[in-house]
Amino acid sequence: MITRILLVATLLLVLVAAQAAGTLGQSSSPKGDVERGEYLVSAMACADCHTPWRLGSSGPEPDPELTLSGHPQALVLPPAPDLGGGPWGMAATATHTAWSGPWGVSFTANLTPDEETGIGRWTEQEFLETIRSGRHLGRGREILPPMPWFAFRYLSDQDLRSIFAYLRTLPPIRNRVPQPIAPAEPR
Repeated sequence: MITRILLVATLLLVLVAAQAAGTLGQSSSPKGDVERGEYLVSAMACADCHTPWRLGSSGPEPDPELTLSGHPQALVLPPAPDLGGGPWGMAATATHTAWSGPWGVSFTANLTPDEETGIGRWTEQEFLETIRSGRHLGRGREILPPMPWFAFRYLSDQDLRSIFAYLRTLPPIRNRVPQPIAPAEPR
């Protein structure tokens, strides 16, 4: 009887500690992390920019064959439109993968685990540092608009790890995204 009471008391203490730590109901298994990452990527609408859009039967829609592969390397663009400094502050391509504004032209990154053109060689730590600092690989060039890294940096380390774990499960897509284009010199 005393053994049973001690067992129940220990179990209750473990449950209370897990609840206090915020881990109750969260799996630390890779599968749980991947599922959470998929949920976060969907809820945060990452595919709206990182997946090229195409014209479908119901209008513009993300191309499921190019999920999270960034700006298509075959899509060579003319110069960005001159917005004239008026109330229109930016423009985007119909694919939602290239954006122009006062910062120049930015292209959405390939988030698939391709080792040459995506994040396949990135470490989890580099991914976290990229989101936290707003710099490529946590130390390189600035991440440009419209990427809202400044909002995503408030995600917990566990959420960012889950996103990274999910991205690593995607099929790798070889797609070399162009480098950003600096803004034109003022006339």
